[in-house]
Amino acid sequence: MEGQTLCWTDIPVIDLDRAIAFYAAVLGAPVTRETGGPGVEFGLLPHDDNTSGCLTLDAGNQPSLNGPLIYLSVDGRLDAAVAAVIANGGIVQQPPHQIGPYGYRAVVIDSEGNRIALHSATA
Repeated sequence: MEGQTLCWTDIPVIDLDRAIAFYAAVLGAPVTRETGGPGVEFGLLPHDDNTSGCLTLDAGNQPSLNGPLIYLSVDGRLDAAVAAVIANGGIVQQPPHQIGPYGYRAVVIDSEGNRIALHSATA
């Protein structure tokens, strides 16, 4: 098997409009509102090839501070992304720090209450 191990992720949200604004600001790229059929709306994260994810309103999945930690790339703009977290109702749980030879990350709480990591290869 070749390619990325992580190919898709659903990030649960409570308020889709608020979450779309938060992630667009943090990622520095558009997050688009999409319709997947009657009554199904989601925010499509920026993507390349088959690796991406979406913001989803789903009663079966709720925002959480526990569970898997999803890393989102903000390569080359970690400080700007952390500033956008604060400006858009998020919380910085762990400020930017080096993670050995794997680059740098910040762990934040998004506008919906999810714990996520922001990753950059450079400081």
